[in-house]
Amino acid sequence: MKINVIGAGLAGSEAAYFLASHGVEVFLYDQKPTLGPAFHEPDKCGELVCSNSLKSVQKDNASGLLKAEMQEMGSLVMEAAYKYRLPSGQDLAVDREAFSAYITEKIKANPLIHRISARVDALEEKEDVINLVCTGPLTEAGLMDYFKSKYGAEFLSFFDAAAPLVYFDSLDISKMYFKSRYDKGEGKYLNVPLNQEQYYSFAKNLASAQKVELHDFDHFEGCLPVETMAERGIETLRFGPLKPKGLSTDTIHPFAVVQLRQDDVAGSLYNLVGFQTNLTYPEQRRVLSSLPGFEKVRFARYGLMHRNSYLNAPSLLSPDLSLKNSPNTFIGGQFSGVEGYVESASSGLLAAYYILQRVRNKPFNPLPIHTMLGSLINYLLSSSPKRFAPMNACYGIYQYPFVEDKEAVYNNSIEAVKGWVKENS
Repeated sequence: MKINVIGAGLAGSEAAYFLASHGVEVFLYDQKPTLGPAFHEPDKCGELVCSNSLKSVQKDNASGLLKAEMQEMGSLVMEAAYKYRLPSGQDLAVDREAFSAYITEKIKANPLIHRISARVDALEEKEDVINLVCTGPLTEAGLMDYFKSKYGAEFLSFFDAAAPLVYFDSLDISKMYFKSRYDKGEGKYLNVPLNQEQYYSFAKNLASAQKVELHDFDHFEGCLPVETMAERGIETLRFGPLKPKGLSTDTIHPFAVVQLRQDDVAGSLYNLVGFQTNLTYPEQRRVLSSLPGFEKVRFARYGLMHRNSYLNAPSLLSPDLSLKNSPNTFIGGQFSGVEGYVESASSGLLAAYYILQRVRNKPFNPLPIHTMLGSLINYLLSSSPKRFAPMNACYGIYQYPFVEDKEAVYNNSIEAVKGWVKENS
């Protein structure tokens, strides 16, 4: 059986490495470096394009539980993340360059992974070929058209936004202070305190700034541009990314706080937390330069918008993450309808487990639903097709009767994953 993995992002890299580590030859198609988008590095796998944070590692947090499950499943992404973790309190933030370089070297070093630089506009349709599509939110028009014409698939799409990156040495940190919210973790967040007058001026500036005009899309509510939040009401940002709770000190009691998070091991780059945006570049410079300490700011990367495309999963996906009317075609990553770095990687890893079952002629053995990943996949399969939207890991979708007891949830989920992995390795 020939295995093609299309896409070398988080999900595709995770899947290809898992399969090869279990003795399965994999052809990993990646349009880089020949045809790669400008905002990707020429020869990197598993890149983090937007934020460098993989969210919380706390046991009582849904994302923290999902990460722990992935570690039990042998995740390459988690291996790289913890190896290149940056101080960031209770979040798992990484040096994105070292992180993707590590994943890339692991892929290159495995002799069973054949990396092919080519764009795939149509799948190889043969009985002895399995295709795993992990092309992510930037799936090219050719492959999108292939799916639409062949399967009559109903596709949904929205635009996602990335936050700006700034050089640390261009900031006046005498007007800022280091602290994690409620002093959880190492305190490596850099905070810009705003008084009431500064906050209102900044929020009004954001709401009225010139944006790049994009048509025929909806923003995902979990990743709204900061200016869109400002437009929804003058106080909105104070209850969102600029909330001051837990950031007071003995001498500083801010009305609002802009937080920056370290983005590389050297500490030369910081990203603005929650500041995904589609403002024009000149407007980003103008508005952000008005912040205290940003008077001489230099940008390593401006905020940007990019298309996110995904399947209508409840209409198209089977429980093993293959397409209902094409059982040799599996879907992983954000293209499947999950949202977020960790969710994307975990779905690619799970798809690889299911492909391994198929290759070994084993009966389908699903991941237990009373795990965070199992619950996330259940959401994809059981949602209303008419109201389907991308989903992060959260306890609102978790299929466990004692969700209030987070410690019991964590322990039972991990034990369930351990047992399942033992059966399927």
